[in-house]
Amino acid sequence: MTARTFEKRRIGRTDLEVTTLGLGGASLAGIFSAVPAEQARATVAHALDVGINYVDTAPQYGLGRSEHLVGDALRERREGVVLSSKVGRLLKPVDPAAQDKGNWVDPLPFNQLYDYSYDGVMRSFEDSQQRLGLNRIDILYVHDIGVATHGVEGNKPLWAQLAGGGYKALRELRDAGVIKAIGLGVNEWQVLMDAFALGDWDVFLLAGRYTLLEQTSLDPFMTTCVERGASVVIGGPFNSGILVGGDKFNYAKAPEEIVTKVRAIEAVCREFGVPLPAAALQFPLTHPAVCNVLPGPRSPQELDGILDWWDAKVPDELWTALAAKGLLAPGTPIPGGTA
Repeated sequence: MTARTFEKRRIGRTDLEVTTLGLGGASLAGIFSAVPAEQARATVAHALDVGINYVDTAPQYGLGRSEHLVGDALRERREGVVLSSKVGRLLKPVDPAAQDKGNWVDPLPFNQLYDYSYDGVMRSFEDSQQRLGLNRIDILYVHDIGVATHGVEGNKPLWAQLAGGGYKALRELRDAGVIKAIGLGVNEWQVLMDAFALGDWDVFLLAGRYTLLEQTSLDPFMTTCVERGASVVIGGPFNSGILVGGDKFNYAKAPEEIVTKVRAIEAVCREFGVPLPAAALQFPLTHPAVCNVLPGPRSPQELDGILDWWDAKVPDELWTALAAKGLLAPGTPIPGGTA
């Protein structure tokens, strides 16, 4: 297996550099359908073999399963790998018969308890190190805080926890050099604007809101990231599958107007002989704030398919054509200017 040379980009103002393609650890934990443990470990190993140096996981993924599997794969190969996990959920042992499994097919026997407080963040970080079996995590994201997950009223006390102590815990860990970077990992950009009011952050993991299909986060969020020196990792580059031939958008069945827009984008891609998933995968990197695109393959074979799309040549004219047809939001950075 020959490792390829990926472009690397710096995370914020830290000394961390990540390959522009990363590996997301949610699918590996068996969301919607099961992934055998050996296959999950093999996928992480394959990512490292081909030269990917950024791996993301979280306590929520498989309720501990993802961190265990990622740790298994990284334990002998930790050097040179940038690893992120998340805080905000503590895992409590539970009888599997009484467990809230969510969309996880075969999770570990835990339920999640939301806790964004100072003590909660510190406990979550230590628990993650234990599950990973690793002494070092490079990036910690605050996971799924915001009204999309908790509702307007439910989010208020949790945000108060973060503002009243959770952010301080993250800053202490970073300032002590225990971790290298802090951020939030969410599906809504609005909460990230609130986060900027708390203080400075290094990197945000934003899923689904800056993609070939949707650029709702462009302004004011992405523009603020450039001003504040914060990087963005793009999760969910295929918008839950609609951009790779699936019928899901934002974790649910895609509405008709989304399907129509995808067909229009696909028609432009066809003109240039570019597969739609290849354009979707490469699009976010045209923005100066974006440091990494983070798909979540479930097997080494799926990762190879992603690498084929990654290697596909996308001419600058494709982006220009999409902009001319009004398929990119005004102001979207593309080679040679903006849409």
